[in-house]
Amino acid sequence: MLKKYRLRDFNFILFILVAGLMVLGVFVINSADSSFTLKQAIGVGGAVVIMIVVSLVDYHLWIRLYLPAYGAIIVILMAVLLFGNTVNNATRWFTIGGLTFQPSELAKTLMIIFMAALMEKMIEEEKVSRAKGLLLFVGSVAVPLMLIFREPDLSTTLCLGVVMILMLYLAGLSYKIIFIVLLVLIPAVGTFMWYISQPDQKLLNPYQVDRIMSFLNPSKYTDMYSQQASSIMAIGSGKVWGKGLNPGPDIVTVGSSGMISEQQTDFIFSVIGESFGFVGSVLVIAIILLIVLQCIRISRRAKDPSGMLLAGGAACLFMVQSFFNISVTTGILPNTGIPLPFISYGLTSLLSSAILVGIVLNVGMQPERW
Repeated sequence: MLKKYRLRDFNFILFILVAGLMVLGVFVINSADSSFTLKQAIGVGGAVVIMIVVSLVDYHLWIRLYLPAYGAIIVILMAVLLFGNTVNNATRWFTIGGLTFQPSELAKTLMIIFMAALMEKMIEEEKVSRAKGLLLFVGSVAVPLMLIFREPDLSTTLCLGVVMILMLYLAGLSYKIIFIVLLVLIPAVGTFMWYISQPDQKLLNPYQVDRIMSFLNPSKYTDMYSQQASSIMAIGSGKVWGKGLNPGPDIVTVGSSGMISEQQTDFIFSVIGESFGFVGSVLVIAIILLIVLQCIRISRRAKDPSGMLLAGGAACLFMVQSFFNISVTTGILPNTGIPLPFISYGLTSLLSSAILVGIVLNVGMQPERW
C-alpha cells in the first residue's frame, strides 16, 4: 500500500494552492457567519492531514477497491433517503454526533474512483465507443444519479453527470458519438424547458421549476430571485478592491444585512466579491484555475489510464463545480445549491475534496507515461 516516493515528485504547488484556498475559506466564512468558523478551521486542519496521508497511499489500491466503492455509494445514498434529515423538503443529510454528513458530496469522489477503474477496463477492451461499453457506462452512472436526484438535489445530479461525461471523453469517446449526442441534446433541452413550464409537469419539484423560471423571468418571480439579486448586489458593491473582511459597523455589507441566507455555503463567492472586490474575485478564480491546471498536468504525466482518469476526473469536478457555484452567485445560471470547492462551509465537501486531491498527488508521485 505504501511505496517509497521521491520528494521532488510531490506537487507542492497543488498542495499549497489547495491548502491556501482552504485557509482563505475559514476567513471568508468567519466574515459571513462567525458561528461556523471553529468547525471549519478544525475541518481544514483535518483536511490537510488527510491530503498528506492519502498522497502516500498508492492510488492503485483505490482502483482495486472500485466495486466496494460503488457499493458504498449506493448504500449511503439509499440510507440518506430512508433515514436522513429532511430540511426545506430535501433529504440530503445525516446528523452524527452533532456533525452533519452529506453522502452526495462523498459520492462525487467515490464515483470518480469507480469510473476511473471501469473506464480503464473499457480502454483495455476497446469498448469506450462501442454500444456495450456505452450501455455499461450509462447503467453505472444512472443509479447513483437517480438516487441523488430523488433527495432532491438537482445541482449535484447535473454536476456529477457532467463530470462523468467529461471522464468518458477523456477515456477516448469517439467524436462521431459526441456529435450525435449534441444533435439530440440541443432539441431535448428545448423540449425539457417547455415541459417543466407546463402546470401539470411531474419531472421537477415546484420550487425547482420556480428557480429556473425566476432565472428566465426575474421580474415575475421577484421573491424567488431575491437571493441571486442580493448576491449580485454584494459582488458589485465590492467594486475594484472590496470592503475588506469584517469591515466594522461603519460599513454596511449585504451579508450583515441578512439579505442572503446561508451565505457561508452556496453563496460564499458573494462574500469574496464584496470583501475583496473585482481584483480579489479574479485572484480566487485564478487560483481555482491553477488547481485545475495542476490536476490536468498530473493527468497528462500519469503512468497508466487509471491515473490519468483519476487526476482528469478531479480536474473536471473542481472546474464544473466551481463554474456552477460562481455562475449562480453572479446570475449566469439558475439558483442551484452547490458549494464552492475548498472554500464553502461544509465538512463533507471539504474532506471529500481533500481525499481526491491526496489521490491526485499520489498519481503525480508516480510519473511515467503509459
